[in-house]
Amino acid sequence: MLVKQELINKIKDYFDLNVYETKVWLALIGKGTASAGEIAEISGVPRSRTYDVLETLEKKGFAIVKIGKPVKYLGVKPRMILEKLRNNVRTYAEERIQSLLNIKDTEEFIQLEQLYTGGIEPIKREEITAALKGKSNISNYLREIIRESSKEVVICTNAKDILSKEKLFKQTFEVLKKSNIKIKLCLSGEDKLIKEAEENFGIKVKRTDINAKFFIIDRNQVLFYLSQPEDKEEIAIWLNSDFFAEAFTSLFELAFEGGKK
Repeated sequence: MLVKQELINKIKDYFDLNVYETKVWLALIGKGTASAGEIAEISGVPRSRTYDVLETLEKKGFAIVKIGKPVKYLGVKPRMILEKLRNNVRTYAEERIQSLLNIKDTEEFIQLEQLYTGGIEPIKREEITAALKGKSNISNYLREIIRESSKEVVICTNAKDILSKEKLFKQTFEVLKKSNIKIKLCLSGEDKLIKEAEENFGIKVKRTDINAKFFIIDRNQVLFYLSQPEDKEEIAIWLNSDFFAEAFTSLFELAFEGGKK
């Protein structure tokens, strides 16, 4: 059985196998039932290695030993393998999430928090300015500072963008509403998308033509996006400054005095 190297390389990556494992598995599912000797001949894998590879594939669930003599192997249906791998990933992810959630209750994590909030030489708030890179990093940081707000959150962004992150913002807005945090939401973009955002989030939206994306938290923190939607990597600047945030908020509100909904 002649199998193209391109197929071998792709299957190897898809199913996290090495080259020999891939060749043996492909030979098995192509043949149906075969002995180690037959598989070695079909796959081109050295006979001395074929036994070890078949044993490994059996442990991974890619092959089954057929009862009887001589010993023969069956290749497991690809669809069954895919479903098994999906379940394994799901199980691992759930276990990992639970493990991470449990960390916050440990003595070590409490010490980490204490070290961060009251280190040897605590950072002065007015000195904090940082660059954030990557969609996931920025989203996680943004979620954290928004949920730590105590008075007000001002959001200016594009309607299409905020709707693409609807689940994230919907959960966050619900938390803010329960804590009686004031939410000011200003969106640019198509009118129908702005209306959709207003209905989905249950928040009064003010329309804007400003092509910018920023968040102001309690008038003391500002997270401002520098990247454009078409950019490959998201970049944002976070400033923790009462003076700057207050001035920025005042200018922003001035621009919207008398603005239409």
